[in-house]
Amino acid sequence: MAVAVSPVVGAGLPRTVGASLRVPVLTGERVEYANLDHAAGAPCLEQVRDAVDELLPWCASVHRGAGFASQVSTRVYEQAREAVRRFLGARDSDSVVFTRNTTDALNLLARALPRRTAVVLFDTEHHAALLPWRGPHVRRLRTPGDPAAAVLELDRALREAPVGPRLVVVTGASNVTGEVWPVAEVVRVARRRGARVVLDAAQLAPHRPIDLRALDVDYAVVSGHKLYAPFGAGALVGRSDWLRAAEPYLVGGGATARVTDRGGRLGVSWSNGPERHEAGTPNVVGAHALATACDVLARHWAQTLEHERVLLARLRDGLRSVPGVAELSLFGAGHDRVGVVGFTVGAQDVGYLAAALSAEHGIGVRDGAFCAHVAVQRLAGGPALRASIGLGTTEEHVDRFVEALRRLVTEGSRFEYELREGRWAPVDDVRPLPPFLR
Repeated sequence: MAVAVSPVVGAGLPRTVGASLRVPVLTGERVEYANLDHAAGAPCLEQVRDAVDELLPWCASVHRGAGFASQVSTRVYEQAREAVRRFLGARDSDSVVFTRNTTDALNLLARALPRRTAVVLFDTEHHAALLPWRGPHVRRLRTPGDPAAAVLELDRALREAPVGPRLVVVTGASNVTGEVWPVAEVVRVARRRGARVVLDAAQLAPHRPIDLRALDVDYAVVSGHKLYAPFGAGALVGRSDWLRAAEPYLVGGGATARVTDRGGRLGVSWSNGPERHEAGTPNVVGAHALATACDVLARHWAQTLEHERVLLARLRDGLRSVPGVAELSLFGAGHDRVGVVGFTVGAQDVGYLAAALSAEHGIGVRDGAFCAHVAVQRLAGGPALRASIGLGTTEEHVDRFVEALRRLVTEGSRFEYELREGRWAPVDDVRPLPPFLR
């Protein structure tokens, strides 16, 4: 999808809650927090916070409530489905099922597959997309070092798959490297081989517009906490037939159309709508927050794309100047990517570096395997660091991070650290906790 871009970095961007947050460092000072961990969880947008505050006085249990607040909450909840549908370019006939997150959504879909569905995926997926599929008809492919080769490997696997329903699982953007997968090419191969496609859009959706109709993708999953909404809300969006035919993901109130007592035996008719898989009192606040974030992001793609393009280039250029840094890549340094960079720093302990960046410089990055152990082990040979940018990232954050990392690598840390329960921490951590934790 073509999107015009603005030449002014940061101009007109939505603001995030905590954009001016100042955190303590070991010197006793407070510095502006440089959040370079957006890939794990993006801060809430101010518009999302305001929308939640506006809803809270009206918040009530949705569906079937006669009270006015319940009717308002029901309207909010159902309108949230339409906002998510618009954001992802989904078809009018697609179901929008609210879940807790991407992991929950993919587990739901895995439970809804017809019997003997052949599932094909690549082994460098995030655990949310790698682990839910079970049984003898699941084939995990080793990810080649070239996207065209990946598509050919997928085609071969689908040719060899058993006759019957087929599903291809593909990520939109790598959780480890930020590289964008060739989704359109994957879909074309899947269609030729009679397969459906589910897109793990958790890492792509905050950075790029998605149009499921244009891509001809059957299902997509997203997480609110990566889309500048609070944790605990996500969605599975896609074709309704498999979802209507499946047993409910959870059983209980809300998923039922009718329950009867037939001589001591319960008779149950399940709903055929998205609520079939939403048993229990739903998270109306989370759904409203997610929908608001989707609407806000959709109005700011031009600014977002330019902001991230400039900052990602600045980040990658800066990292190349740090001794020992090796950027992780599935498809090569020149491949298209979103604002996520995974890397190693020679023989340096990445957990120690992450701890020192936080304690001495007020910088948040991620270390470890990023819930993608196979990918990180293959690309890094062990734990790695990941820096990821978003709407709240500034040029100063990127520059401070690069300079702090360079100083740690060339000069070492100014303070002493020790391992505590497997994590590095300052020996004398004088940083005060916020008042609500004291």
